[in-house]
Amino acid sequence: MAQNIFKGLGIALITPFRADGDIDTQALIRLIEYQLQGGVDFLCIMGTTAETPTLSPEERQMLKTLLVERVAGRVPLLMGCGGNNTAAVVHELQTSDWHGIDGVLSVCPMYNKPSQEGLYQHFKAIAEASPVPVVLYNVPGRTGVNMTAETTLRLASDFQNIVAIKEASGNITQMDDIIKNKPAHFDVISGDDGITFPLITLGAVGVISVIGNALPREFSRMVRLALQGEYSTALTIHHKFAELFKLLFVDGNPAGVKAMLSAMGLCENQLRLPLVPTRLTTMKQISDILHELNIKL
Repeated sequence: MAQNIFKGLGIALITPFRADGDIDTQALIRLIEYQLQGGVDFLCIMGTTAETPTLSPEERQMLKTLLVERVAGRVPLLMGCGGNNTAAVVHELQTSDWHGIDGVLSVCPMYNKPSQEGLYQHFKAIAEASPVPVVLYNVPGRTGVNMTAETTLRLASDFQNIVAIKEASGNITQMDDIIKNKPAHFDVISGDDGITFPLITLGAVGVISVIGNALPREFSRMVRLALQGEYSTALTIHHKFAELFKLLFVDGNPAGVKAMLSAMGLCENQLRLPLVPTRLTTMKQISDILHELNIKL
């Protein structure tokens, strides 16, 4: 039986770009080492935060190769593989080289808004095709459809290689229902930095984080304290970052965290259209909060 290894602080890794629009591989290498030195537990690559829809197939292959070689097994790699064309996702799972990849993160189909039975059949096909463990990803704010607790639990019970769900529905009751009724091999991972602390207190095993790109050491400390049951100290850290969580997403993701990383000298503040950099007013607010937290830019 497959077991979930994606626990603790996972990073929804950005894709750094240069001013000419090309991928900045040197910045990516710096960022990988910064994450690993910061104590992250796993990396989530080529997800939403990586601006994956704007990457060409050749760029995705190059990134995958670079990441596998650079990480070199130091932490697990969870790679995005999803879409709203089930046959295309299945084909990718069956024909791609998954060497060095420890699991796939597969998002609910976006735009075409399938029923709950459609979601079940979609992920059934993915589970049957995948050569590596599958982590479901429920993010109705982006996809236009919410996968209910009932459907999630049905999938978890029917497929041993579906090992977790990244839950970003914002519905704490739904998430608690999954945690309470899930099979032993299946875990819930927070998909939202701002609710990571309360979700861990309910039984979640970690987070796939955006803010961790910039502040891995600080955020991993909160996650570890919460997982160890040291809730009082973890809650203090959570409250310190509460306003920052909001600001990082006010102009869209990953605009906020890329602005922060740019100010820290880790990458250029470049995104690919249709995304654009965060507003100067937002960046000023982010900088002010980081100054108050004694986090150097």
